[in-house]
Amino acid sequence: MASRNAIGVFDSGLGGLTAVKEFLRVLPNEKIIYFGDTGRVPYGTRSRDAIRRYAFQDASFLLSHNVKMVVAACGTVSSVAGGELREKLPVPYTGVVNPTAFTAVRVTKNRRVGIIGTAATVASHSYKLRLQKLDPGIEVFEQACPLFVPLVENGVIDRNDVVTQAVAARYLQPLKEQGVDTLILGCTHFPILRGAISDYMGEGVTLIDSGLETAVYAAKVLREQDLLSDDETVQTPEFYVSDTPEGFKNVAGLFLGRDMEHTVTQIDIEQY
Repeated sequence: MASRNAIGVFDSGLGGLTAVKEFLRVLPNEKIIYFGDTGRVPYGTRSRDAIRRYAFQDASFLLSHNVKMVVAACGTVSSVAGGELREKLPVPYTGVVNPTAFTAVRVTKNRRVGIIGTAATVASHSYKLRLQKLDPGIEVFEQACPLFVPLVENGVIDRNDVVTQAVAARYLQPLKEQGVDTLILGCTHFPILRGAISDYMGEGVTLIDSGLETAVYAAKVLREQDLLSDDETVQTPEFYVSDTPEGFKNVAGLFLGRDMEHTVTQIDIEQY
């Protein structure tokens, strides 16, 4: 039964685990197979051609596990290669851009929306174009935050840490000055810094978590295509990486919000 097949989720590294955390909560009956391309992270600084090639290799690996849906839990891939993946993959596909943009349009009251992401995501203007297609009257303010990813991957995430606060202030000040009332966390690493981001932006700004919105959207797609799993036994997620699993295990618990007791398997992504 196709509905019993897993959902395949991939990211350039560890950030996509914040999306997996939401998938496990929103779709508890589903098996998740996750691939983190830890050997080639980050994607955000690569050329468009490299990002496309990596994305199709990542998706091919997941398809080799007979997944019923592929999710790019990566703002960079969703922005640069999302259209091609949707067109060419033999199973339903979603990235993080469309579901997140829909929610931002729905919740903004003053129609001033901020976007933070990697350099590649911001350069692609994918969120901005999608938001303005949904509502041409929306004003969109974009900000690349290249230091956020290394902060997260090195565990410098405490909202009271002076380094975290200083980096947040440096990137977020222009958005705060523009008076945005909604801020898209356009990289799956960024929810880990939610505390520091929220502290700086203030209570009047709604933060949109792309991982959560993507999980909710994936559930809708699977329901519409009659692909939701009816298996009520607890499913154990599977984790694969392209570099040594040790580093992955050390920080994966932080992203998943649970102990990382699962096995992590290293694979050669260049074979796909």
